[in-house]
Amino acid sequence: MVLHPGAVAVIAVTAEKEVILVKQYRYPVKEVLYEIPAGKLEPGEDPAVCAPRELAEETGFLAEKWEKLGTFYTAPGFSNETMHLFYATGLRAEEAHPDPDEIITYEKIPLRKAWEMIRTGQIKDGKTILAILWIEQMITD
Repeated sequence: MVLHPGAVAVIAVTAEKEVILVKQYRYPVKEVLYEIPAGKLEPGEDPAVCAPRELAEETGFLAEKWEKLGTFYTAPGFSNETMHLFYATGLRAEEAHPDPDEIITYEKIPLRKAWEMIRTGQIKDGKTILAILWIEQMITD
């Protein structure tokens, strides 16, 4: 079993309904993946504090409005990792400051295109697929 302190993930959506996705190489799968910004909680850290920090570090974006969408287990068969999912809007671009060991770029992708990227297998990350489908449902309801 893998013990994990928990993590946050942020689906950040622009006024033009574009999703901010980071691209980074993931060694275990030996691929560059599209993902929503995410990061590990510090011991005892409030997820609502961690989420804005991770969004800013990885993309440079700051958000005016935050909403917690929910919490889920990422891989309950072998880890206790709990992921806290946040929705960020009212975005303002600043300079990104990724961790020294992270080589990350980001792209703004229209929500409809992101959905198509899921369908065609271009987006393979579970938390990202969940978040895009969740937000698409929220926005279109």
